[in-house]
Amino acid sequence: MSENDLTFEIEKDFQFEAAHYFGHADANDLFKKIHGHSFKGMIRIEGSAQEEKGWIRDLWKIEQIVSEVIKPLDHAVLNEVPGLEQPALEQIAQWIFTRLEGRLPGLTTVEVGRPSCGERARVRKST
Repeated sequence: MSENDLTFEIEKDFQFEAAHYFGHADANDLFKKIHGHSFKGMIRIEGSAQEEKGWIRDLWKIEQIVSEVIKPLDHAVLNEVPGLEQPALEQIAQWIFTRLEGRLPGLTTVEVGRPSCGERARVRKST
């Protein structure tokens, strides 16, 4: 097996604090009230190592891009963020993925979770 046959995966974690509520008719009464979470997430990029550097992408640069994208979510009411009027975990993951995809070639996965609830959602690019 040559190095050209290998695909690498790298991951970068992120986190933010935010509040939200669910306004749909069948939402549990508790969750219709505004409440907050510590959200944690991860992005995954797949690709071949750059020959001259030996890495897929510079993780420091990835961190900068991810930080820029999630900045509008940090300490926000997610329902007030355009595109997140119904901020379920799946929608938050998709929102982040959509904004990262053009900036991070090789992006395959975004995962967002609420660790205190033991919940997470993942969106993956179909191959």
